Amino acid sequence: MPGSHPENPHKRDARPEFWQLSMRCCQLAGGVDVAFFFIFLILGSPVLAWVNVISVAMYVYAYRAFSQRRNRLAIMLIRTEVLVHAGLGTVLVGWESGFHYFLLMFIPALFVSMRARSAWILAVCLWLYYVGLDVLMWYIEPLQPISSGALLGVHVFNLTIVFCMFSYLALFYVVTVTRAHRRLARMATTDPLTGLFNRRHIIELTEKELARHHRRPSNLTFMLMDIDHFKQINDQFGHDMGDRALVAVSKALQGALREQDFIGRWGGEEFLVILPDTDLEQATASAERLRSAIESLELEQDGERVSVTLSIGITQYRAEELLSSAVARADHALYAGKSAGRNRVEIALA
Repeated sequence: MPGSHPENPHKRDARPEFWQLSMRCCQLAGGVDVAFFFIFLILGSPVLAWVNVISVAMYVYAYRAFSQRRNRLAIMLIRTEVLVHAGLGTVLVGWESGFHYFLLMFIPALFVSMRARSAWILAVCLWLYYVGLDVLMWYIEPLQPISSGALLGVHVFNLTIVFCMFSYLALFYVVTVTRAHRRLARMATTDPLTGLFNRRHIIELTEKELARHHRRPSNLTFMLMDIDHFKQINDQFGHDMGDRALVAVSKALQGALREQDFIGRWGGEEFLVILPDTDLEQATASAERLRSAIESLELEQDGERVSVTLSIGITQYRAEELLSSAVARADHALYAGKSAGRNRVEIALA
């Protein structure tokens, strides 16, 4: 990473999206310089035309360096090209050409690609270079002036390219931040192994459902379920098999539930399901469907079938009671089912 530790080409970079964007910018900048080559040949400025040939070669090499994870070399080539090209274009054609606009593209790139202190130092150096170029053009005339019409065309072209690049950069960061926000939200609310809601989030969702229930009372049923003999699965087949069983059970449960139901991982091998607008009879039928789906799962380890079953405790939510009371009642029903032989559905009546 520029401005930090030496690069290890085999180590995954901490900002892969930024380097992908940089590669796209190399392609775009190379294409712009190809266009400039023909523009300045037509305008009769062979020096600037051939400068663009060198610029294209530098961008091609920088692109290859990015592809090989030689990011520091690529960034050095890009900085050199832009600094020299912008300065030379301004001195030869004039400040009004707008070549200096490309220097502004460095500002966001500096703070993304390196540590803050190094970025600030280079930002100050960039400011000095920019101001120095501006002041210089107050005292000298362009070395290869072009007609006013051509100068206006070059200015508009440069302004348009920089405008498009800034717009693309802004869009890129909006998309990146949005993805990061969604990823963090998913990490905060879901169990990393099963993909189900974690315990904290399932409690939050249930509390919201209880608030809705208090405003407009309706049937609300809880299911607490537990994988039978899960410790034996871990002991006999290993923890990898236990994880596979958890993932398979979670997917099967999600696939068998209705859209309005929600499920979360309550503990190690326990799951809590909330069924809005569902009475005990409907919940029992749903629980039997879930139990049967888990019983028919086909899991094997080294050619040996791994049997997975589920015990389920069901309870109806009672008006004004705490969530913990309803879950505790479902838990009693669950363990009553385990005591009665497992792989069964038990209803909490008391």
